[in-house]
Amino acid sequence: MITERPVSNPAGQSPVGTVAEAPASGRRDVRAVVAAYVTLTKPRIVELLLVTTVPAMMLAHGGMPSLWLVAVVLVGGSLAAGAASVLNCYIDRDIDQLMRRTKRRPLPAHTVSPRSALVFGLVLAAVSVALMAATTNWLATVLTVAAIAYYDLVYTLWLKRTTAANTFWGGICGAAPVLIGWAAVTGSLAPAAWGLFAVVFFWQMPHFYALAIKYKADYARAGVPMLPVVASVRRVNAEIIGFSWLTVLSSLAVWPLGMSPIYGVTALVVGGIFLVEAHKLCRRATRGEAVKPMRLFHWSTTYLTILFAAVALDALI
Repeated sequence: MITERPVSNPAGQSPVGTVAEAPASGRRDVRAVVAAYVTLTKPRIVELLLVTTVPAMMLAHGGMPSLWLVAVVLVGGSLAAGAASVLNCYIDRDIDQLMRRTKRRPLPAHTVSPRSALVFGLVLAAVSVALMAATTNWLATVLTVAAIAYYDLVYTLWLKRTTAANTFWGGICGAAPVLIGWAAVTGSLAPAAWGLFAVVFFWQMPHFYALAIKYKADYARAGVPMLPVVASVRRVNAEIIGFSWLTVLSSLAVWPLGMSPIYGVTALVVGGIFLVEAHKLCRRATRGEAVKPMRLFHWSTTYLTILFAAVALDALI
C-alpha cells in the first residue's frame, strides 16, 4: 500500500490546501462578474417598469392576453430597460464616481470596463428590438427603440446635465412601457393607454424629487442640476404637491374609461395616502424641520404597484 507523503511548502509556492480552493475562487469570480453586469441593468428599475407593463396589456386585451405575448413583451421590455440602464451607466460613469450613492457601481468601481459595458448595452438593445420586431408589431417596436434612444441620447447625455427640468422631460421614457405594452396587444393606442401613461409620467416627479432631496449633496458634488439642488424649497414643494395631485387626478380620469368601482375606490384610497405623504414632506420642509424624503419615495413605489394591481384586477372581472 502506497501512502501519501506530506508535501513540503518551499518558499514562493502555494500550500497544498489552496489547490482545492482554486475552483471555488474561480466560481466566486464568475459570480462576481455576472453580478456586476446584472447591476448595470438596474434590476429594481426594470421591475418597476414591468409592474406597469403587464396590467396595461391586460386592460388593452380586456383580460389576460396570450401568455406567449406577455412573456415576449416582458423579456423584450426587460432587455430594453436593461440596455437603456447599462448605456446610462456608461455615459454617466464620470458623474457616478463623484456621488456616494453611485460610486460603488461597476464602472466607477472598475469591476467592468467602459468598453465592455458599452458593448453589453448595445447588444441588449439590439436583441430587445429584434425580439419586439419579430414577435409584436411595428408600433410596439418603434416605441421600444424610441424609449431607449430618448433615455440615453436625450435625457442622459443632454437633459440630465443641463436643466433642472431633466426629471420632467425624462419622465417620457419612464412612462413608455405602458404604451409599449398596450401597443403590443392592440397595435394602437387608446385613451386609457394615454391616461395610464399620464399617471406614470406625473408620478415620477414626486418620486424622484424625494430621492434628489435625500441625495442633494451628491448631485451638487457631481454638478447635476436636479431641482432640489438649484431651486428654492418653495419651488420644490410646489412641484411635488402639483405633480402629486396631477398623478392622482390622472388616475381618476382613467376611471370613466371602462374601469369598475374596484379600480376607482383603489385609486381614491391609495391616491389619498399618496397626497397626505406629499403634503407632510412639504410641510416639514417649509417649517425647516427634518424631512423624511425616503418615506415619500418608498410610498410612491407602493402607490404605483397597488394602483396597477387594481388595473390588472379590473381587467379580469
